[in-house]
Amino acid sequence: MNAQFHATQSIDLAVPELSIPVQHYLRQPRRLVNALMDSSRVEMLGQNEFRFKMRPLRFLSLSLQPIVDLRVEADAQGTIYLKSINCDVLGIDALKKHFHLDLEGYLSPVLVAGQTRLDGNADLQVSVNIPPMLWLTPKALVESTGNTLLKSILMTIKQRLTHQLLADYREWVSDQLSENERIAQTSTNTQQLAPKGSLS
Repeated sequence: MNAQFHATQSIDLAVPELSIPVQHYLRQPRRLVNALMDSSRVEMLGQNEFRFKMRPLRFLSLSLQPIVDLRVEADAQGTIYLKSINCDVLGIDALKKHFHLDLEGYLSPVLVAGQTRLDGNADLQVSVNIPPMLWLTPKALVESTGNTLLKSILMTIKQRLTHQLLADYREWVSDQLSENERIAQTSTNTQQLAPKGSLS
């Protein structure tokens, strides 16, 4: 028995006006991924590609752990695009062959009434062959349970976006300003120590 699950989640988030616009922060996919997801569960595969091992999930009487490879890219305006490029699942061998997860999303800075906001949306779909142990379970119950599970995954990401991402943005701006001050001070000290030309 094949079942398909689907969930979407949108976000509209006010961004504090700091000395460095959020667009610059959003152009760093690695930092963004670590802010949105538990960094201990993220592995960098290559430029802008990451492997995310989700926490073990309970689905009816099953326990499973999806692993998703993601590509995260930013355009010149600071809009982030996220797309799954591969997936696997641990826990139930019977699911591996016919388990497919598709995740797509974006996060874009927009100016509304003079204030910068983050506008975004994520779409998560899963297609899977239900193992024999669940064949007697009504398909409607299987699908409603699966949809609820996907919604909870997206809601967790939204909550991290709302809290962790903004906190990380503030920290990044502070680090950038401190680094700029250090460079400026080093340059000033170098100029002061440089030998002055002699008068002829």
